[in-house]
Order: sequence, then structure tokens, then C-alpha cells
Amino acid sequence: MYFYELHEADDEIFANIYLAHDSEYDEQEFLELVLESRASIGKSFEQDSLIEGIAAELERKHGFVQVEANIRAAIRVSAEEGETAVTAVDERAVTPTEEDDFRTMLVEVEPEDRPYRDSN
Repeated sequence: MYFYELHEADDEIFANIYLAHDSEYDEQEFLELVLESRASIGKSFEQDSLIEGIAAELERKHGFVQVEANIRAAIRVSAEEGETAVTAVDERAVTPTEEDDFRTMLVEVEPEDRPYRDSN
């Protein structure tokens, strides 16, 4: 079993998806599959993010499975043409930590729009 990673980031959010496959693909082969899947879904994917749309397409067309495990190759996916590329794979802890159990998102809200207004 071989493991791969897709991740995308903008100014405020970082997300990643781990995939597994019985076949080994080098970085360039995996990049080509990701670019092909990205082109297939275009801007009309039903998932919450571009990487989730690509992961679903890789699963449907090429037999990848989403997992959480050690990574073989990593691709930074961009909505901009020509910016999707291979990135370095970081060493990751085998045992999940408490921090791995949730995602954080920073949302700026005008004071008058806050659901729980401060009494100050």
C-alpha cells in the first residue's frame, strides 16, 4: 500500500487529504493524475473543497482510497492554472495527537453581527 497527500491553502485555511493506492506512483505520475482529475471536475465539484473533489475523482477513476497514514507524495492544489505542484513531504507522527482531532477556522465578524454580543 502506498500513501499520497493532497493539500490546499489560502490566506486563512489549510486543509489536506491522505490517499492510499495499491500501485506506486512517483511524484510526476501522481501530479499528472491530480491535474487530470482537476481538469475533469473543473469548477463544478460537489464537495466542500477542491481537494475533496479531486480526491473523489481519483477514487472514482483510479481506485484511490482516503486514509490517514504515512505519505508518499504531496501535491499543493491551487485553483489558479499552473500553480498545482509537488511539495516536500514532511515527517509525520504515526500516532495521532489530540490536535489532529479537529480543524480550526478564523472568522472575522463585525461586532453587530455576533450571535452572542458582549455586554461591554
